[in-house]
Amino acid sequence: MDPLAGFAAISASSPLLAAALAATVGGFLATTAGALPALFVGRLSERAANAMLAFAAGVMLAATVFSLLLPGLELAEPLFGGPKSGAGAVVAAMMAGGLAMFGLHRMLPHEHFEKGHEGPGRSRLARVWLFVMAIALHNFPEGLSMGVGAASGDERIGLGVTLGIGLQNLPEGLAVAMSLAGLGYSRLQALGVAALTGLVEIAGALAGAGLLSISQALLPLALAFAGGTMLFVISDEVIPETHRAGFGDSATAALFVGFGLMFFLDVALA
Repeated sequence: MDPLAGFAAISASSPLLAAALAATVGGFLATTAGALPALFVGRLSERAANAMLAFAAGVMLAATVFSLLLPGLELAEPLFGGPKSGAGAVVAAMMAGGLAMFGLHRMLPHEHFEKGHEGPGRSRLARVWLFVMAIALHNFPEGLSMGVGAASGDERIGLGVTLGIGLQNLPEGLAVAMSLAGLGYSRLQALGVAALTGLVEIAGALAGAGLLSISQALLPLALAFAGGTMLFVISDEVIPETHRAGFGDSATAALFVGFGLMFFLDVALA
């Protein structure tokens, strides 16, 4: 089947699904584009790699607050009968998202570049696939957030989440590819793995869009749940990774830059 014809058929049968797929394809392309310089960049210093990941964490944090949690609260207040009950529902959904990611991290074996192995026991999987699993666990919440945002029907929410995650995918893709190259994998392998992990976002987006296809009334809770998954990744994975090599000051500065840039873009595009 012609891909364009297939996408047109999906759009006609399920506009929410089509919007989610379109958003995550953009995220995948951003990850791949970010990783492309790994083919010809000689070496990326550990300080630079940490700063890039910290910048991505700042963008993710701002997108979580301004494009997921606050819009979720705004929608939840009338649905749950007031600001207090709405905030309670959003916090509960956010906690549920964090707990879901906590459970996945405990169930699935994976390995981080700095934190090392996590999950049950030592796995028979090759080390590169343990890295892939770790990055997949990182990227799934991003896809979930883009899927929920795009399927919300609110351009402000969808654009904010998609822009934020696409923006942070650029430095993140390069940092992942260069880290793999530094571990001895070929540059083509490093690029391929980085691009492959971007595809995980599509699975997350389908899950988010599928949730909203049940009922749009779930939107505020879905936004908060996605925000909780993002907060877990930022706190449990990205920030610790950027502070383990002794470059905490530059990583913190980069996080502020990323947060400030996303904050500005969110306001400018509102």
